[in-house]
Amino acid sequence: MSHQIKLFFVALACAALARADVKVGAAFPALAPAGVVNLAGGDLPATAGHVVLMDFWASWCAPCKASFPAMAKLHNDYAARGLIIAAVSIDEKAPAAVAFWKKQSPPFVTLHDREQKLVQQVVVPTMPTSYLLDRTGQVRFVHEGFHGDATDKQIRHEIDLLLAEKN
Repeated sequence: MSHQIKLFFVALACAALARADVKVGAAFPALAPAGVVNLAGGDLPATAGHVVLMDFWASWCAPCKASFPAMAKLHNDYAARGLIIAAVSIDEKAPAAVAFWKKQSPPFVTLHDREQKLVQQVVVPTMPTSYLLDRTGQVRFVHEGFHGDATDKQIRHEIDLLLAEKN
């Protein structure tokens, strides 16, 4: 095999590793290196030691609009017990993300993946997709799409399980 062909396969393997899907059992990537910003200004959420619902959304996504009130209820019901919800916009244009955020006025942290580095690193399959992380930052559950009460009920059950765990 020629040296150029070997280099091609090494480069291909490295690219595949850099874009590896974040699945159940994997550590969720850190937010700061991806350039994610808080739409409200200020710092990114301190998630270490917390159960985290990391939700990817877009202003153009109809199911995302439906999921925000459900996540607001989750926040109201679980924040005092240690749940952090961080909703990450993948909108290419910041004004679209900001307009959606202002209209929804969520009580939880809302972020913008302004350079779309995080969404590419995670390889998010659809909008919305939520990743439920345990206190160590490991992905324990993944929810593709939002299916109303069925999704809400399942996520609540999983949050209860993770909050009950002692790490």
